[in-house]
Amino acid sequence: MRFFLIDKIVRWEVGVGAEALKNVSLSEDFFDDHFPRHPVMPGVLIIEGMAQLAGLLLEASREARHGGNAKALLSILEKTKFRRMVRPGDTLTYKVEIASFNEASGKAAARALRDGELVTSTDMVFVFQEHDDPGLEARKRALMEIWLGKR
Repeated sequence: MRFFLIDKIVRWEVGVGAEALKNVSLSEDFFDDHFPRHPVMPGVLIIEGMAQLAGLLLEASREARHGGNAKALLSILEKTKFRRMVRPGDTLTYKVEIASFNEASGKAAARALRDGELVTSTDMVFVFQEHDDPGLEARKRALMEIWLGKR
């Protein structure tokens, strides 16, 4: 199963930063077990949503500066803090700002907010893995069109 933890990208600045929304629904599969009668979104999935946005932004930034196709792979989390619970009906706003990147790796500061209040924050380090898979690039372009409201 593939989890897409982004519903819509509302800010997209290659080389700078991005923001995305995630509407948390009671129908999400993870709520069956986390936790029965007390549904809370797992922190690891909040991290995953931020990593999806940061990874896409770093891939686009690297491609714009250095060319080629590369997949951003999360390798390190630094200074990660969880401050609030996320429950069904909440909308998360992921905010990512690029700290640095080069041909081999990139770093971004990421935050998740609910109603303007900080839920989770972390610094993320990614390494880039070169690839020549046109199918992967086509799927990524199709998803970006949906997330950016171009489709």
